[in-house]
Amino acid sequence: MNVDDVDSITVLGAGNMGHGIAEVAALAGYDVVLRDIEDEFVQQGYDKIEWSLNKLAEKDRLSQDDADAALARVSTAVDLGEAVADADVVIEAVPEKMAIKKEVYAELEEYAPDHAVFATNTSSLSITELSEVTERPERFCGMHFFNPPVRMDLVEVISGAHTADETLDLVEDLAESMGKTPVRVRKDSPGFIVNRILVPLMNEAAWIVHAGDATMAEVDATTKYDMGLPMGSFELADYVGIDVGYHVLEYMHEVLGDAYEPCPLLSEKVEEGDLGQKTGAGFYDYEDGAGAEIPHDEGSEAVKNRLLGVMANEVAGLVGNDVADPAAIDRAVKLGGRFPDGPAKMADSAGIAALVDALDELHDETGEARYEAVEYLRDLAQSDEGFYGDGGEDESGDAPAFDAIAVEVRDGVGHITLDRPHRLNTISVELMDELSEAIDLCADDDEVRTVLLTGAGDRAFSAGADVTSIAAGGGDPVEGVEISRKGQQTFGKLEELDKPVVAGIDGFCLGGGMELAMCADLRIATERSELGQPEHDLGLLPGWGGTVRLQRIVGTGRAKEIIFSADRYDADTMADYGFVNEVVENDDDFEERAFEYAKRFAQGPPVAQRYTKRAMHNGWEDTDSGLEVEAQAFGLLFTTSDLMEGVAAFTSDRDPEFTGE
Repeated sequence: MNVDDVDSITVLGAGNMGHGIAEVAALAGYDVVLRDIEDEFVQQGYDKIEWSLNKLAEKDRLSQDDADAALARVSTAVDLGEAVADADVVIEAVPEKMAIKKEVYAELEEYAPDHAVFATNTSSLSITELSEVTERPERFCGMHFFNPPVRMDLVEVISGAHTADETLDLVEDLAESMGKTPVRVRKDSPGFIVNRILVPLMNEAAWIVHAGDATMAEVDATTKYDMGLPMGSFELADYVGIDVGYHVLEYMHEVLGDAYEPCPLLSEKVEEGDLGQKTGAGFYDYEDGAGAEIPHDEGSEAVKNRLLGVMANEVAGLVGNDVADPAAIDRAVKLGGRFPDGPAKMADSAGIAALVDALDELHDETGEARYEAVEYLRDLAQSDEGFYGDGGEDESGDAPAFDAIAVEVRDGVGHITLDRPHRLNTISVELMDELSEAIDLCADDDEVRTVLLTGAGDRAFSAGADVTSIAAGGGDPVEGVEISRKGQQTFGKLEELDKPVVAGIDGFCLGGGMELAMCADLRIATERSELGQPEHDLGLLPGWGGTVRLQRIVGTGRAKEIIFSADRYDADTMADYGFVNEVVENDDDFEERAFEYAKRFAQGPPVAQRYTKRAMHNGWEDTDSGLEVEAQAFGLLFTTSDLMEGVAAFTSDRDPEFTGE
């Protein structure tokens, strides 16, 4: 069976994960049966799907007709036989208890069609052990969605010991058909990838505080600001639910041994019922207190190295045991954990040898198993290479390998994609470095006649600066000045480029993202796009050229309104202001539409385009200077072959074919 043969999907369990998975499947066009053990549970799940679909329609993420059609594809059931009678794929999302899941599969095997594939949404339990309850272990795998399934892109596709490759291929294709990014986990291993990284990291943070080596504020400040992670370790534990991480840790401790012993701080919170945001209190107080207030200036280098060392050890364990390769691990953790960079890359940047030394020192001091460096990590340290080796080039050795962007040259268009959808394509220092290099490549490539900028995914062109990673400077004014200059200079390369630049805006285009779009010559945007400069809400001002460039495009009065108000503006309003050249309907194929828009300008006369940009930009500051450049360029163009081609095409009533000569 392949994905084209899948028509009907049954989801077992109507809780948060179950109804979310059912909604995603229905949006992808599948007929879905949502089943739970009581009518009340099923109805609650169905009502939440209806509410979510209507919210997506309200936010213009889809039309109301599409929302209604998706809901119409969802039916409900309590009787298991009725629920799975026509199922091609059954996705189980019942409570995370091995005994409960085994009981479900034993009963499911009795009713499910012989051809049906079983997929469990477990976040950590053994795929192999669950599959052996059934009579189809070769057609059984893990399909781990992340919460909430409608918003999170990652799906871990996990092989059990008996899983057939055809099953994994089918489930990967199924995830892609749902608009998700599947990452294959080659071996059944507790915690798979994301939880195998995040849960020990949470545990180590707790052990650091439990041992009195640092305060909770110091640990969370280090995690959030010095490491640039989306939340502090304790803040994240509260957000996810301390009990959720604790139960995963208990299972890992049972299967993998003493290195995963839960810290008493975690068990105490679970025993007291203080599980985080959902109970009103956890490590932080969410009812009587202000919640997680994390100071930006209390980070600790020692804490950072300790957390990075533990994280690197987990990555090495996964790679060394052939559970996944470094690229898959990094992709999964960036998508599932919202990390700005993957843990393998973060370890490489810190230096593997230094992290092994830190682990050895901790192991000598404490004797704790969690600090014992795995063999693969030691091998990397001794070889003086990282998880990615020397890196820097693709397999052919011809082009740089980018992480935060993607570059493609096609039909005269150099297409640069901001490729951080897990962070709404926010702009980090690393992204700026890669963008600068990509612009240089496009400038030097004669095949590139126009540059197109877009953002990966359908939620954002760019939501602005990656505040948590950039704020790691911790209030240093010199660092702030350098970050501002770096953005100004990097974005300015687009303005100076002797080729037309088009920004294709779909979704959020805010702050630094809008400042990047300002450096394009032309901007096309979808109706659902939101644009604005929210820096004043943060007590900042646009620092990557916005105070200068925006007024040139929309006028001084409008620019002040946009910056002072810090409001968000829709695409039609920004078109009225002169910022957006063309507004198009919301479209899943927007990227291709933006490409075709850019391609029009790739067919123009390159020499004339080059000098037109120069004349116009010179005229911004000095009218006489601009007019002189215009006159000189006009004369130069009389000597070009492109002029002769243009005249010949005009007189022959055909389209010109300019060569830039």
